[in-house]
Amino acid sequence: MRRDGNMSQLEKSALLLDSFPGGTALSLADVCTRTGIPRSTAHRLLVELSELGWIQRTGAKFELGMTLFELGERVSVKRRLRVAAMPFMQDLYAVTEQTVHLAVRDQYDVVYIEKIHGHTAQHLPSQVGGRLPLTCTAVGKALLAFESPDFQTDVLTRPLRRYTENSITDPKILERELAQIRVRGVAIEREESSKGTCCLAATVLMRDEPVASLSVSVPKERFKPELLGPAVRTASLALGRTLSRDGSDRSVSSS
Repeated sequence: MRRDGNMSQLEKSALLLDSFPGGTALSLADVCTRTGIPRSTAHRLLVELSELGWIQRTGAKFELGMTLFELGERVSVKRRLRVAAMPFMQDLYAVTEQTVHLAVRDQYDVVYIEKIHGHTAQHLPSQVGGRLPLTCTAVGKALLAFESPDFQTDVLTRPLRRYTENSITDPKILERELAQIRVRGVAIEREESSKGTCCLAATVLMRDEPVASLSVSVPKERFKPELLGPAVRTASLALGRTLSRDGSDRSVSSS
């Protein structure tokens, strides 16, 4: 999206909405800082979006409104894929008692569309509807490993984002890891997106195309890939078969 004076009102509104973290209220000054939109314009757009129910205002604070939640629940990717995946995610959680994620690719990021965790789940940067880079998450690397060579090259020629000191920023190292993922069938992340947490993910393939990935996130001191791998792979394979049998198409993922 352009961030210059030629932005349309729709683009400015989208930029404004995208500036809100999940579950967090912002002041007008916060919104201006995050978007670069002039104060008077930002205030006018916030008022208009409040009238639509897309923004909720409480005193001097603004947050995403209930109407956006209602619209989000209608998105087909979440409804179809989530319904199909939930039984397998519940099985994974029952076996591991650790946080389980379902994610899809959107351009160069993964978007989390479902998450199961217990009362004592560790702090994670993931949230339903949130996104993180493909390159420093297990769910992202699992998807990237089975994307086309041209798309992989596109990703590897871009700057690789660093979230922790363990994030992979060398494209040659990441390229070798993607090849290993294709061989072993699972992607492993060791504190690459969040300190203290490791993750193991497997790709959900439908007609040999990557449509999603499932993962289990575990505190690093309890991370045992040899135990988690078979469970995550089994769930991902079963979900892929279910999606194929139900006649779904690759529209459950984004490109």
